Amino acid sequence: MALVVSNAILFARIIMSWLRPPVSGPLRTLWELIFDITEPVLGLVRGLLPPVQAGGVGLDFSPILVFVILGVLQSVICF
Repeated sequence: MALVVSNAILFARIIMSWLRPPVSGPLRTLWELIFDITEPVLGLVRGLLPPVQAGGVGLDFSPILVFVILGVLQSVICF
């Protein structure tokens, strides 16, 4: 169950990274909470796999690697 919630929060973080953050209010609080929850893990993975520079854009593959790790953990635990 915790792995499913982790996947959902990580997916929300990915979608949110494409959007402009709310200025204030409860959505801003939720926004900051999701970023605060996911950043320690993504930051750790970014230390191992830094963003790839493609022209003027940096591509961050750390969420993909975290999804793979969560999937492996889920398959091992739930076999």
